[in-house]
Parts: sequence; structure tokens; C-alpha cells
Amino acid sequence: MLGFKEIYTKEIIKLLQEKFNYSNKHQMPKLEKIVVNMGVSDAVTDSKVINSAISDMTAITGQKPYSTYAKKSIATFKLREGMKIGCKVTLRRDRMYEFLERLVIVALPRVKEFKGFSVKSFDGRGNFTFGIKEQIVFPEINYDKIDKVRGMDITIVTSAKTDDEAKAMLVGFNLPFYN
Repeated sequence: MLGFKEIYTKEIIKLLQEKFNYSNKHQMPKLEKIVVNMGVSDAVTDSKVINSAISDMTAITGQKPYSTYAKKSIATFKLREGMKIGCKVTLRRDRMYEFLERLVIVALPRVKEFKGFSVKSFDGRGNFTFGIKEQIVFPEINYDKIDKVRGMDITIVTSAKTDDEAKAMLVGFNLPFYN
């Protein structure tokens, strides 16, 4: 079985060449990075909760995330400026392709009642963002050792100029879409 990086170089490039009539291989859209973000609202009341979220994300992505901090104080949420409220990872190169492969082949089929992604999740510039409600769909997470089920936002950043180019590329990676 080919890895996603080889699938891109051997199959997806040919597909895109035929569909969009590129004259140069440097015009081809490609994956630039994948950003995985996990907001931890419980960290406002208990600052140790962020550590379990960081360990979960490290297991999922294979890379240590950095903490995100509150930019403003909001009294109704008991939030103070500078508090840790989440964690974030930016994946590039080989780790990006490995994560996308695990996401498509292993994690997405484990999501309950998953019908595909909406094409409305594209931002107009070829980037695609979606959310997962449970981190337990990844096999790296041991269900018995988690303290709380948390969701995450995943953004796939491409060099595509339009959403159609990005969608054609992501369909080549077997990401399911519906209209």
C-alpha cells in the first residue's frame, strides 16, 4: 500500500494535471500544513486539565503542542488574560502526510454517523477546516485513561488558489464530501 505522499506524487498530480490543464508542475496545488487545535474550556477552573489535553494531542499527532493563551479577560467566563486555554500543533512535511493518512484510514471511519464533509467548510482560498467531536476516534488514545472527551479543530492548508482545486486534491486523498 502506498503512503499518502506517494499517492500525491504518483496519482493526484496526474489527476490535477488532466482536470485543470496545468502547464507547469509548480502550479499544482499541494498540502502546505495541517493545524490541529484543541480548546480546553475546563482549564479556566482547573489549570492541570490542560496537561491531559497536551498529552492526548501529543499521542495523536506525534508532536508536542504549544499552549494557547487568552488574549482578553472576560469576567462572565472567569477568564483572565494570559491563562492557558488550549493547545495547538502545526504539522508539516512527512508528519503532515502521516497524520492525514491516519485520519482518513483509521479515525474517520470510527466516527459515529459520519456521512462526509460539507463543501461549505472551504474558506474560499483553498483551505479546509472541520471539527471532530471526540479525540477517542484516534487509536492512540486509550479510552480508560482519558479524563474527559474533547473535540478538536483540524485545518488543512493548501497552496490551491480556488476551492475546486483544493477539493479535487483532497478527494484524491479519499476525503469524503457531500454538497
